Amino acid sequence: MYTIDEKIYPCCTSVTMKFIGGKWKAVILVHLMDGPKRYNELRKLIPTITERTLSLQLKQLEEDHVIDRKVYTEKPPLMVEYTLTGFGKTLSPVIREITKWGIEAAQTSKKIIRKMS
Repeated sequence: MYTIDEKIYPCCTSVTMKFIGGKWKAVILVHLMDGPKRYNELRKLIPTITERTLSLQLKQLEEDHVIDRKVYTEKPPLMVEYTLTGFGKTLSPVIREITKWGIEAAQTSKKIIRKMS
């Protein structure tokens, strides 16, 4: 058993899923692996995510120290940028493997309608 922030996890896989689990966290991380992104950039890259969900997932990733949120106030309008932390970057190989597996699974099942860019 593992404990993080007083929450008990039954195995190390559940610990990993705490950080990347759910429908959107891994998708957000894939896009941040390419470099820093602003909120609106992420919205455009993930068109099927709602604003509320994106905000909540970004907040959770920030609270878990997977991403960093930097606010630029030097010039209007206010700009917020998200980047992977050093800890978040350690998830990159995991996310790449999940992505690779997903591509192979989709090709094997022959249910790809069209590849999104």
